[in-house]
Amino acid sequence: MADSDTIKSDETLLSIIDVLYEEGGATVTEIADAVAVSKSTVHRHLATLQKHHYVAKEEYEYVLGFRFLDLGGHVRQRDPIYKNVKMTVKDIAEETGEFVGFLVEEHGLGTYIYSEWGSEGVGNDVRIGRRIHLHQSAAGKAILAHLPEERAATIIDEHGLPERTPQTITDREELEENLETIRDRGYAYAFDEHTEGLWGIGVPVHNVDGSIAGGLIVAGPTYRMRGRQLEDEFPEFLLGATKEFELNMSHQ
Repeated sequence: MADSDTIKSDETLLSIIDVLYEEGGATVTEIADAVAVSKSTVHRHLATLQKHHYVAKEEYEYVLGFRFLDLGGHVRQRDPIYKNVKMTVKDIAEETGEFVGFLVEEHGLGTYIYSEWGSEGVGNDVRIGRRIHLHQSAAGKAILAHLPEERAATIIDEHGLPERTPQTITDREELEENLETIRDRGYAYAFDEHTEGLWGIGVPVHNVDGSIAGGLIVAGPTYRMRGRQLEDEFPEFLLGATKEFELNMSHQ
């Protein structure tokens, strides 16, 4: 969207929200410096946000309010795939014992809308609503590989290939070769590409019309995600669970 199509005061308001999100809380002065506007402007925006419960004040800092949680919950509940994918994610987590997440693409980025930890699942920084670059995740790469090629190219053009870890693929030609391999075999790997020490396997999930609904990922520590389990057992199980889910969706 061109700058002429946006409202400057709205851009400032959203920039303030972004600062509070990124910093976890900030003072009026810190926000003004980050957004490059006057403290009086920041104060007026914060007063509006506070009035409508979008921010709260904790001593000298402002933080995002819980109303955003309500909005996020509403967004997730309205997604028809979310209501159906929960049981599949739970079943996969129970069977594999690892972390399982469901990722959707919006505006060229991936957002986790549901996750479960199996009995042996290790902690990571994935949280519901967390947005990531698609090329950094096995589920994200599975999505990219199965989007129309023109759409995938547009996403890469717009968002680039930023490095998350030293193992993240940041070369476009290398990524395109990797996506071709993923299309051929039906699933993706990510080796330390989003979180060092974690390897993941991702598969695409399709809507009834054949379009991409999202991607499922199973991720675990490198010392467990090896050998036959990594190469055969988990991919085969994930593909089977996904196919069953898609068939169930087609009969609803």
